[in-house]
Amino acid sequence: MNTIFNRRNIAATLAAMLAVVIGGGLITTNIAAAQTSKEKKRQNDKNLMRNIGVGAGAAAAYEALHGHGTNALLLGAGAAYAGKKYEDARKAQSNHSRREAYRYHHGHRYHYNH
Repeated sequence: MNTIFNRRNIAATLAAMLAVVIGGGLITTNIAAAQTSKEKKRQNDKNLMRNIGVGAGAAAAYEALHGHGTNALLLGAGAAYAGKKYEDARKAQSNHSRREAYRYHHGHRYHYNH
């Protein structure tokens, strides 16, 4: 049976995505010890979205090259969504860092170096 949604194609696609997620988790475990747990979680989530986006994009290209248009379209949409989530997290982290760069004492703003 030669359908787009055969089990082998779906299993290969899911295996590739799982490998990216696991690989991304191993890469992101080496974060500076000075970060709080909330900052670590934000950084890990951001890196995970980046890695999923890259992996899904690569899997989409692979599927497209092998003539599996529906799989490629779905993976491409997933890659675009992960990329959007990554950019949102990156901007939020940048805004947070910019706000945290100053400390206030008795109504006066002082620059704070991390």
